[in-house]
Amino acid sequence: MPPIVLCSACDVVQKKAALRRRERAHCVRCGAELYRAGPVSIDVPIALALTALVLLALTDSFPLVTLKLNGTSRTATLVDAALGLYQQGYAPMALLVAVTTMIVPGLEIGLLLYLLVPLRLGHRPAGFARLFRILGAIRPWGMVEVFMLGTLVALVKLSALAEIVTSTALWSCALLMFNLSALTTLTSTEQFWTWAQGADVR
Repeated sequence: MPPIVLCSACDVVQKKAALRRRERAHCVRCGAELYRAGPVSIDVPIALALTALVLLALTDSFPLVTLKLNGTSRTATLVDAALGLYQQGYAPMALLVAVTTMIVPGLEIGLLLYLLVPLRLGHRPAGFARLFRILGAIRPWGMVEVFMLGTLVALVKLSALAEIVTSTALWSCALLMFNLSALTTLTSTEQFWTWAQGADVR
């Protein structure tokens, strides 16, 4: 029986074909990437996940922007943005900002490191299959790119009223957005199970 592969986007089962160097296989129905030729080193996503952890810490800890108006200045962090929405009566919006830009990215990075580091050491972590399914379920809820787009639109509008100075967190948030996109690409379902095949179950 020829090897088969399941599309993670539309669940179509299809035959796995041999690829040449640098080729990629795509789903016949939806066009989503299924797998690439040659194994991807597990060290790359581990390094990206550690980098993402640092970027997330910077994004949550440092100010996003500083607004200067009439001789006064005010800084705002991501946490301040969520608290400000809550205090103004927009509790659902505040919760959405907190979940999609802080909680979900943190969970995604933590789960990736929990799954990848033991695989790098040669064994599968406890609850591997269940946690991998949880990772796939929460990924769509990480919307750092949507937050960045909204922030940029708001900054363009505010620039007509006050002087805006971008701060550390805004740049780290932008880098985090690209970092998480790269992690999603490198840690596809097919690639994860390729790494797991040679690992012992403990």
